[in-house]
Amino acid sequence: MRRGEILGLRWSDVDEGYAVIRISRTLEVTSEQGVVFEEPKTARSRRAVMVPGFLTARLIAHRRSQTARRRAAGPAWHESGLVVDRGNGTPWNPDRFSSAWPWFLHRSGLPHVRFHDLRHGHATLMLMKGVHPKIVSERLGHSTIGITLDIYSHVLPTMQTEAVKAFDELFPQG
Repeated sequence: MRRGEILGLRWSDVDEGYAVIRISRTLEVTSEQGVVFEEPKTARSRRAVMVPGFLTARLIAHRRSQTARRRAAGPAWHESGLVVDRGNGTPWNPDRFSSAWPWFLHRSGLPHVRFHDLRHGHATLMLMKGVHPKIVSERLGHSTIGITLDIYSHVLPTMQTEAVKAFDELFPQG
């Protein structure tokens, strides 16, 4: 998911079993209105994304933690239904979120990586594991598969090697 898609995500967008997330809005910074919820980038950006099983427990734990924060805050809580909030129910300013990301990594003892690189890493790993580029494109919300293939062409040489190995297995010599 893109940064704005994550920050605009509401619990109502997460299915009951935490298995599917529907992306239907994005949180953006505008010069005229400040932080606003907007429609996703393209029609294909409006999408449902299946959640890997290991993430389900994380989402459940996060929701419990947020519920505890809501109770502790009482009337100071700003009910927005957001999955990712600033600690009091209010939305993050996407630019401030990006500024806080390096601090979070440092505090957690993790190496520096741009937040958007998490999205690129996800796509690259899927392609390297043989996930069809059309599925990767759909998960990323790209308007066309061509965009996905152009951006992630660096992964294709590895895929070419795997394709040759497959043919060698189908047509063994000798």
